Amino acid sequence: MKILFDNVSKACSKLVTNTYSTSFSMATKMLSDCIRQDIYNIYGFVRFADEIVDSFHDYDKEKLFKHFEDDLENAINDKISLNPILNSFQDTFHKYGIDKHLVDAFMSSMRLDLHKKDYLTDQEYRDYIYGSADVVGLMCLKVFVKGDNKKYDDLKESAMSLGSAFQKVNFLRDLKADFEGLNRTYFPDTDLNKLDEISKQAIIRDIEADFTKGLAGIKRLPLEAKFGVFMAYRYYSKLLQKLKKTPALKIKSARIRVPNYRKIELLTRSYVKYQLNLL
Repeated sequence: MKILFDNVSKACSKLVTNTYSTSFSMATKMLSDCIRQDIYNIYGFVRFADEIVDSFHDYDKEKLFKHFEDDLENAINDKISLNPILNSFQDTFHKYGIDKHLVDAFMSSMRLDLHKKDYLTDQEYRDYIYGSADVVGLMCLKVFVKGDNKKYDDLKESAMSLGSAFQKVNFLRDLKADFEGLNRTYFPDTDLNKLDEISKQAIIRDIEADFTKGLAGIKRLPLEAKFGVFMAYRYYSKLLQKLKKTPALKIKSARIRVPNYRKIELLTRSYVKYQLNLL
């Protein structure tokens, strides 16, 4: 029966989330049961696309990406795929009426990572972030509001700001890996060979502005989604605080992270705030 295959597909998406990201999986566990699996399904899809361009260095990435892209199109058109990750994603895609433009924009940004190394203008930078992060936030928002287009439109801008903030924090955290390992530079008008405190603080101020807009939207999310998204916000905010206190020279030479015990502490404090209606 197909339901068995669908259940296996969903289990694969959950496994991908739990394996690749302790922070995202922790936040996802705080979502209501009725939407949690669909967020696993979205994460599994975006993670696999990202892995192709970032990790499979011993293989023909262009060829792998094209296969994945074709399989994605077929999964959406046929409403089934023998790739379990894409099978679970297409189910969520159709269930909530996710705009195909969001999927296409994401894949376009991922394709850029196959070859593009520098983002020289602010427009290039923002276009990449829109495709790699903002649209993922919008896909998740479709799930959070259960396909309600009015609520989606009301929260769209704040969801994009939150997605941008998360991605920019990732860029700053992964500065060493991106620059030295993948030879990529995302921040425009910034010489990473000479990254100083002034440049670092300018980047952080931009991220903080995104977080402010994003938090305003979190407060208006449906109850099923609010605490889980707030948890992700708290984690990334804590990571940004660490980056803000870390000298620019150290950010270039080491990957800054929040230890697991701190994540548990954040979860506890966030839950107290949520229960006391301080969010």
